Amino acid sequence: MKHLFGGIEAGGTKFVCAVGTVPDDIRAETRFPTTTPAETLGKAAAFFREWAGITAVGIASFGPLDPDPQSPTYGHITSTPKPGWANVDLGGAIQRALGVPIVFDTDTNGAALAEWRWGAAQGLDNFIYLTIGTGIGGGGLVNGKLLHGLVHPEMGHIPLPHDWAQDPYPGRCPYHGDCLEGLAAGPAIAERWGVPGPELPADHPAWELEAHYLALALRVFICTLSPQRIILGGGVMAQRQLFPLVRQKTQAYLNGYIQSPTILREIDKYIVSPGLGSRAGVLGALALAQLRGRG
Repeated sequence: MKHLFGGIEAGGTKFVCAVGTVPDDIRAETRFPTTTPAETLGKAAAFFREWAGITAVGIASFGPLDPDPQSPTYGHITSTPKPGWANVDLGGAIQRALGVPIVFDTDTNGAALAEWRWGAAQGLDNFIYLTIGTGIGGGGLVNGKLLHGLVHPEMGHIPLPHDWAQDPYPGRCPYHGDCLEGLAAGPAIAERWGVPGPELPADHPAWELEAHYLALALRVFICTLSPQRIILGGGVMAQRQLFPLVRQKTQAYLNGYIQSPTILREIDKYIVSPGLGSRAGVLGALALAQLRGRG
């Protein structure tokens, strides 16, 4: 009998819940806005109660969060600036409501796991997945295992060189100001230029600047983690003109230091979009559930 799994992509603006097994076997799916914890988690629990026989539920969530199963606050969102959601026991609430095991990790680690199983990272041992959207986050696998440590990666909060003459915008991260997220996430683009990114034309200088910051970050990640591939997802990367700009600038900023044919001659296959498209998040939640459900 095939195991049935639940998955929750818990985003800062919306939740996506699904029941299924693999990308081609999604039995049901729903989405709704992220409001208060009580209302949002209540809707998620009600959706899953309609399905008998769910083995486990995976939760791929916005953060920061606690992904350590041995920690007393496992399953909690921690120091998020999202109003009302700091220190919320998201995982515990779902587990108590449904009576099934949960697996809890970041949305980017979940998406990375899905891309490794079914998408653009199949067959790789080391890669990273970055989402550039309302925020910027990163996850990935090293030696075939999801990246964890003291807590989880926070790739969106690395410092970057900031040329104040070229870009006087101070950044909008409430913790670090002009970190990568503060300078390059979707809300920063909108605040800097006065209109949301999707309303800017493809040849607007916003995209050269955005590619500049993303390429500076990728140089750091390539030199520290040496990933076999970099997957860039999220709403900002729907601007397809960004990919060639980011690839070109990443090569330029590495300046020949990484002597790999992949970087030098196959950059189009190295910095890529998600193979699963916008579904990487919810499919990642299902993939997380399968880590526990088959145990």
